[in-house]
Amino acid sequence: PLDGGRGLRARSAAAAGQRVVLLRRPGDRSRAGHRGLDRDCGRCDGKSGRDYRLPEASDEALVQQAGLQIRSRFGESIDGINWLPDETLPYLRSIFNIKLLGVLSWGDLFSPRQALSHITFARTIRNADFGDDAALAHVIRTLLTLALGKQTDLGNSLCRWEPIAQCPRQLFGRQAIGIVWDYAEGVPIGDSSGSWNVLINGIASALEGIGSDWLPGQVQQADAAKHPLPDESASLLFTDPPYYDAIPYADLSDFFYVWQKRALGVSASSLSEDDLTPKRDEIVQLAERNKKYAHKTRDNFEKRMTEALSRGREETTHDGIGVFVFAHKGTDAWEAMLQAVIDAGWTATASWPIDTENASRLRAQGSAALGSSVHVVCRPRETESGSIREEVGEWRDVLSELPKRIHEWMPRLAAEGVVGADAIFACLGPALEIFSRYSRVEKASGEAVPLREYLEQVWATVSTEALSMIFKDADAAGLEPDARLTAMWLWTLGAGEDKSNGNGADDKVTASTGYTLEYDAARKIAQGLGIHLEQSESIVEVKGDKARLLPCSERTRYLFGKDEATAASSRGRKKKKDQQRSLFEELDNLEAEAETGAGKLKPQAGETVLDRVHQCMILFASGRGEALRRFLVEDGAGTDARFWKLAQCLSALYPKSTDEKRWVDGVLARKKGLGL
Repeated sequence: PLDGGRGLRARSAAAAGQRVVLLRRPGDRSRAGHRGLDRDCGRCDGKSGRDYRLPEASDEALVQQAGLQIRSRFGESIDGINWLPDETLPYLRSIFNIKLLGVLSWGDLFSPRQALSHITFARTIRNADFGDDAALAHVIRTLLTLALGKQTDLGNSLCRWEPIAQCPRQLFGRQAIGIVWDYAEGVPIGDSSGSWNVLINGIASALEGIGSDWLPGQVQQADAAKHPLPDESASLLFTDPPYYDAIPYADLSDFFYVWQKRALGVSASSLSEDDLTPKRDEIVQLAERNKKYAHKTRDNFEKRMTEALSRGREETTHDGIGVFVFAHKGTDAWEAMLQAVIDAGWTATASWPIDTENASRLRAQGSAALGSSVHVVCRPRETESGSIREEVGEWRDVLSELPKRIHEWMPRLAAEGVVGADAIFACLGPALEIFSRYSRVEKASGEAVPLREYLEQVWATVSTEALSMIFKDADAAGLEPDARLTAMWLWTLGAGEDKSNGNGADDKVTASTGYTLEYDAARKIAQGLGIHLEQSESIVEVKGDKARLLPCSERTRYLFGKDEATAASSRGRKKKKDQQRSLFEELDNLEAEAETGAGKLKPQAGETVLDRVHQCMILFASGRGEALRRFLVEDGAGTDARFWKLAQCLSALYPKSTDEKRWVDGVLARKKGLGL
């Protein structure tokens, strides 16, 4: 395959009999159904496997015919609903970015051939005669509609091409509808991926796999805050509730619903809100994404979640158990969720991170996204009579017990390979048990302690315990704030962990991009270490709701600049960004400046141990071995035991795939040869 496969090179290769993949032309992205040529290549089965060819005039004619067929055969409506979904797409910032390209309705997400096939299947399912047994007919029609849903997921103009399996990849690899410039289109009436036969056979195989011993079950759709189960009727409440502001579940479900209601018939549906799924009472926080959802605030999330969890507690026996699954890296989300747990009358007893996330997903790369979902285990805070226990706790007693509990859990989690953000949030359960066993915690003055204040203490305790684990026998307090913050930051990201997905692809955080956390999480980490984030600008860059730990390559001028070493780091970084210099270009420029001033390039007198480690890493990276030797031996940077302890710590924390890991290892390798 050729990169982009354009013009004469591609045509010459095709003429020579080579396999050629041509991607769709960027910019050919008007509304679906009016895009012209759907694909810039075709795949067929050749003698040696799968071959690819350029489109011909007949291919373009077929695309045009599909659009004409939709208008001529399915232009009429049924029960006031057009066969091609014309319901309006919502706009939610960073979730439905496809609207930026003029894709305004759900039907616009499908090319003419895709839309024609889905309409044909939906109409056939709706009108087919499945016999006189109405209940059985409804079951069959429902299963076929589920197959149609899978086909729409694999048959839309946002499906990427999977180069290894050589097939289209479904839209919902993540819970969003974004922009995809080049898409793949499968054949719905063949036997390849995304075809009707494959999907139907998959459903049949699943049903056959269950066998003949089917156990009866009951499914009921209900508002979680008004669930119809009797009180004290369940021993276990297990729920995976909405993740605060992460996913607009109801809006995304309309992708399938617009086809389901056409296949099943409007009269068979119990859902209706502007002809789409109901959304007003959805327990999510979306006010910041769309003014239409101004009522979906944090307070509303907390209130509605409390109502739902309160109803769940009423349905659970007094000696039963509740498990709440949560996976969010935003501290605001956790505070809102945990406040609802406490207000609903639950006592947290434990929390366990269970791997549920794909490490190779785009969302995880270069961020502190959780690799697992934290399962918070709770018990009803009730008496045997079912009434909530009203107990008041002393703030000083809670604070004295907290460090002991964290000290018990952190080594245990580390021994099981749970580190970074996963470990921090896994500690919330045992920490919350201390606080949530009481209906109210008071200070000596009688003032009630809010959960937010307690969680600040939890973060501080977790940070202190994690730091003692990172440096093990060394006295972390002997290191300056920038070193402690850097170590804790990298540990929170779990940066030292090998996150290979088994296919040779690693989550990469390159040395040129730095290490990003949510600002609020970064602030609390710094606060837990007694550090003000706003006063750490030499190593941290804050932009909006994100905070980025700078890689040592971006600190070159700060660490080596003759005149700018003491200047505000933000000014130095701004200049570097404008000039787009690499580490080596920056260092060469500084060396030229030093020679002009009749001097030699040498590190500034490092103010901290971290500064000196970073200076040595830069000298090693640039091949300035003699300067590195002088700095370590003659200038005495290598005679400080803290220098080598910090270097070893950073070696363990930097991602294995980054230059920074290689550079610090190179410095460590020089220690013995220099007699240090």
